[in-house]
Amino acid sequence: MEERDFFDERPEQRTHMMTCPHCGQQDEYQLSWLVRRKKSQLPRGADDRDRARFAKAQSYMVRRDDMVGCKNVRCRKRFDVAGIQSVAFI
Repeated sequence: MEERDFFDERPEQRTHMMTCPHCGQQDEYQLSWLVRRKKSQLPRGADDRDRARFAKAQSYMVRRDDMVGCKNVRCRKRFDVAGIQSVAFI
């Protein structure tokens, strides 16, 4: 079995406060995340190794956006998303 058989995937938008490194303005930005929630039961056809992997599995989120554009009308430069982890456990 593969890892994706253990999880339900769904895209989600979350807001984060970030500061533009170019102009210094702080604002809220929408970041898209892929949320993988652990299924309540193990899928059919699992062997002992799959049961052990399923027991250790945890729900987590993966950040999909690496860059955002500044919301300041005068700046509008793109910058890297820094300070926010790319993978977060729920």
